Amino acid sequence: MPPLMILVAGPYRSGTGDDPVKLAANVQAMNETALALFRAGHLGVTGEALALPLLETAGSAGPDDPLFAELFHPVAERLLERCDGVLRIGGPSAGADRMVAHARAHGKAVWTAVEEIPPAVGGDC
Repeated sequence: MPPLMILVAGPYRSGTGDDPVKLAANVQAMNETALALFRAGHLGVTGEALALPLLETAGSAGPDDPLFAELFHPVAERLLERCDGVLRIGGPSAGADRMVAHARAHGKAVWTAVEEIPPAVGGDC
């Protein structure tokens, strides 16, 4: 299998009460999964890696402001357009489920575990 670019989609806000420590733990879980994909020869990416710095730059006051709605999921959806598929991780998450639905609507692969994705052989991402 050639190297793939895979969006890692998991809970960000779900179940956190917007507690910064819990939000950071959710981001960490997605980053750890992206690292596992990298070590399997793929490029795992997260919408959070792009959206959170943009939100900060735009002056977002937090998850309930209009900037969050403008940027957070739309950034991930634009990123997904460039990806080969989505790896859905973690527990309940309307946003992650939105990414899965978006992937399926565009004929992209959807996985639920790193182990479902064969290691990449040859080539570069």
